Amino acid sequence: AIIGKSGSGKSTLLNLLTGIDQATAGTVLISGQSLGQSSENELARWRGKNVGIVFQFFQLMPTLTVLENIVFAMDLVGIVPTGQRESKARNLLDQVGLADQADKLPQTLSSGQQQRVAIARALANDPPLLVADEPTGNLDSQTTESILTLFESINAQGVTLLIVTHDEDV
Repeated sequence: AIIGKSGSGKSTLLNLLTGIDQATAGTVLISGQSLGQSSENELARWRGKNVGIVFQFFQLMPTLTVLENIVFAMDLVGIVPTGQRESKARNLLDQVGLADQADKLPQTLSSGQQQRVAIARALANDPPLLVADEPTGNLDSQTTESILTLFESINAQGVTLLIVTHDEDV
């Protein structure tokens, strides 16, 4: 976990570690690869294969269904064979407890449900690392607890988690 007050640079560090932002000085090495030496396209491919990102404000595509949001992440990377994408997306929705919401648009879901969809999307390409930027910042305490339990389950499956938060309880 990366813990700190609002404005302390937690999200900036996360963006550097995921290659979303480039360092203005120094070097960011991930598994021996310097992210600063990569083009935007190379970084996007690297991210798609190695990092699942759960954004604070979900970043779901509003015109795509919940299922389509997850399949779209697979379409962008191309690791999962085309014929297996929908089935895998449905399995991920089942894992996060939203199998019955597959055909709904994101805005019809609660914040906690949208966060679960964002987590499923982040897991779509089987990344070894899942990073989450304030994943419980906009959620009530009960939903926060269920998201943290879900993260524990994901971690138990061998996925490394890096969580940015201002909440020491998280």
